Amino acid sequence: MITIDDKIVRLAAEAEAELAERFKAIDDTAFFNQKKVLQAFIDNRVGTANFNPTTGYGYDDGGREALDRIYAQVFGAEAALVRHNIVNGTHCLAIALFAVLRPGDTLLAVTGKPYDTLEEVIGISGGGIGSLREFGVKYEQVDLLDGKPDIEAIKKAVHGGVKAVIIQRSKGYDWRDSVGVDGIGEIIAAVRQVKPDTVCIVDNCYGEFVEKTEPTQVDADLVVGSLIKNPGGGLAQTGGYLAGKAKYVEMAAYRQTCPGIGAECGATLGQNRFMYQGLFMAPHAVAQAVKAAALCGGIMERLGYEVNPRPADSRSDIIQAIKFGDKEKLIRFIQAIQSASPVDSYALPLPWDMPGYRHQVIMAAGTFVSGASIELSADAPIKPPYVCFMQGGLTYESAKIAVMHGASELLK
Repeated sequence: MITIDDKIVRLAAEAEAELAERFKAIDDTAFFNQKKVLQAFIDNRVGTANFNPTTGYGYDDGGREALDRIYAQVFGAEAALVRHNIVNGTHCLAIALFAVLRPGDTLLAVTGKPYDTLEEVIGISGGGIGSLREFGVKYEQVDLLDGKPDIEAIKKAVHGGVKAVIIQRSKGYDWRDSVGVDGIGEIIAAVRQVKPDTVCIVDNCYGEFVEKTEPTQVDADLVVGSLIKNPGGGLAQTGGYLAGKAKYVEMAAYRQTCPGIGAECGATLGQNRFMYQGLFMAPHAVAQAVKAAALCGGIMERLGYEVNPRPADSRSDIIQAIKFGDKEKLIRFIQAIQSASPVDSYALPLPWDMPGYRHQVIMAAGTFVSGASIELSADAPIKPPYVCFMQGGLTYESAKIAVMHGASELLK
């Protein structure tokens, strides 16, 4: 049963009134990005034939090839690779890293420690089987300074052996600001100042269409993301993308399949329509999610919780972090989000040892596409200060109901 306390109704109304101007700005960004996506569909002459499934080798799959061109145009990139058989954002990042790095090279993380699931890819933790470290790639890291990229430290860290830098746009499971496109551009400019040929790779997960520009438009060599996050619009059933400079996208294609095949092969198995329609819906879906995150921040801040970002702050991703400071409150809120979801509302999320994470994780994801973060979800590592990371919402109204229900449960 969805229950909403009268106090929460009042706090939500106050938050929405405060956010009126911010919501207008979000709508303006959505309009800009929708026009950009629509123009790319028109320019690339999308027709129903693009949705036809292919099997086997998938040679001459016109739908696959056109979707690559559309992504490249939308992201302001030279080329793109969009594939349903990329299993998640971590897989996408691994493709990019293994594509450009060679034994003896150094990978430099410039926004602190990367997201937990990349630790085993790099070889920071875990057995190291098949990791970059096992292949002789070195790893170095520049920590954040007061939660922000340390530009001067980054300049000092870029030495002759650094082949690539990795920039994480979202906050991941850290209590910090996410890095906006302008901030990413500043990092890339600092790296280029010291070593112009450094390959700059951006983990763009959760950030697509939140702003009017993408990291490829501030000189990133490769940006990567998951289709069950922002660019899939809630319709893509699986997959990921890489976009950027043509030579690096080609290298990534050779890594994703094999040398000599690259992007020329790969049956789409009926997934094209979901990926096309999802991309078309993405600017609107992302706007819904950003509004939901802002409202969540507004309600939870009024209940006395610390939130990041603040409700009316400009945003560079769809994530809203809430610091509970209490394990039981954290779990109760996430369970309430699940109970107000359209799918699996009867399920009770519990902390568990999720593959790729150092701490137990609890996750609410009552989603039509399993685990899709553009749909409403909320998750957290079980560790102090017990921070919940909420994101998504295919409709603002449904996300609003779930957040209000979760807040009401806390009052009990």
